[in-house]
Amino acid sequence: QVQLTESGGGSVQAGGSLRLSCEASGNIRVINAMGYYRQAPGKQREPVAAMTSFGNPKLAESVEGRFTIARDNAKNTVYLQMSSLKPEDTAVYYCNFLQEGVNYWGKGTLVTVSS
Repeated sequence: QVQLTESGGGSVQAGGSLRLSCEASGNIRVINAMGYYRQAPGKQREPVAAMTSFGNPKLAESVEGRFTIARDNAKNTVYLQMSSLKPEDTAVYYCNFLQEGVNYWGKGTLVTVSS
């Protein structure tokens, strides 16, 4: 089993920045991927960013150039730095951990961007 502890999020005005972090604990293997999905009201959950334990960051087209993802493997922690935030970035952001074909999810943290 893997547990995910999320932090960060909150409210910010358009153009502002926020950072999310997520720490994984439990039965962590060498090969895994960590990242974030988000779900806006009335919409489906969508991938935002991900990074494997060997690097290889990937970002959704809608956040490229504004968001960055980073990992600290020693701490089993992933960070999502969000800049130039837009009202359409408002959503619940969920940490995701993928290992051996199993997805684990955080409880989610709300990010609200006001215009």
